[in-house]
Amino acid sequence: MALVSAKEMLEKARAGKYAVGQFNINNLEWTKSILQTAQELQAPVILGVSEGAGKYMCGFKTVTNMVKAMIEELNITVPVALHLDHGSYEGCYKCIEAGFSSIMFDGSHFPIEENVAKTTELVNVCREKGLSLEAEVGSIGGEEDGVVGAGECADPEECKKIADLGVDMLAAGIGNIHGKYPANWKGLSFETLAAVNEKVGEMPLVLHGGTGIPTDMIKKAISLGVAKINVNTECQLAFAEATRKYVEEGKDLQGKGFDPRKLLAPGAAAIKATVKEKMEIFGCIGKA
Repeated sequence: MALVSAKEMLEKARAGKYAVGQFNINNLEWTKSILQTAQELQAPVILGVSEGAGKYMCGFKTVTNMVKAMIEELNITVPVALHLDHGSYEGCYKCIEAGFSSIMFDGSHFPIEENVAKTTELVNVCREKGLSLEAEVGSIGGEEDGVVGAGECADPEECKKIADLGVDMLAAGIGNIHGKYPANWKGLSFETLAAVNEKVGEMPLVLHGGTGIPTDMIKKAISLGVAKINVNTECQLAFAEATRKYVEEGKDLQGKGFDPRKLLAPGAAAIKATVKEKMEIFGCIGKA
C-alpha cells in the first residue's frame, strides 16, 4: 500500500472517539517494529520524523525510500502516513520534495501573524499535492531538536485563527511536554483543551508528548477532540532498557551475540510491545 495523507485516518478517529498513534522513527529497527505492530493489530499509523532524525538517517529522501520499500517488502496493508514532526518552514519544503505524505509546520515560535502567513502558504501547497498539514499554537514543553518550550497553554482564539486556514490537524499546547514528565508536572489543562475544541469544531487535535501521560488523561483528551497522539521517548526508553539488559547479562559475548541483528533484537521487541500498549490505550486497534 502506498503512503497516505493522515487526513482521512484522523477524521475517522475524531468521529470514532479514538486516536491514531504517531510513533517517531530513528532507524530501520524502529520503522520495521512499528510497521509490523500496526499490521498485526490492523491499526492505522503515522511514522513521525523530526528534522534531527531525518539528518541522522542521511536525509529525508533516504527515509522516504526506506519506508516505501519496507511497506512493500513487509506487505503492509494498513494506512501509513509519513509525517514531518516539528518542521521548520525550510524543512517542510524538503519533505514535500522528498515524498512525505504529511507534514507539520511548527510556527508556534513566530508572532501569530507570521505563523498565519506561512501556514496559509503551506496549506495551499499541501492541498495541491494531496498532503496533510499539521500546525501548532502554543509551544509544547520540553526540548525537541533544539526547540524549547515551557509547556504553555494555547490561546483558543489563536487556535481558531490557524484552524480556519484549512489545516488538517492542530497541535495546541495544553501543558504537555516532550520527554519525561517531571515529578511536579501539573497535568493537562482540560479547560484549555475544551475551549480549543469548542472553537475549532471538528478539527482533529494533536497531543504531543504522549510519553508518561496517565491513561485516564489520555482517554479524557480523546473525548475532547484529540485524534492523534505522539509517542517518541517511551519507545527510546524501552529500546535502551532492553539493549542494556542484553549486554549486562553478557549475551553479546555468547556465540555470535555481538551480531547487530541479535544485539538489537531485544530493543526492537521492546518497541513493538510499547507500540502495542499505546495502541490499546488509544483505541485504534482494528480501525485500519
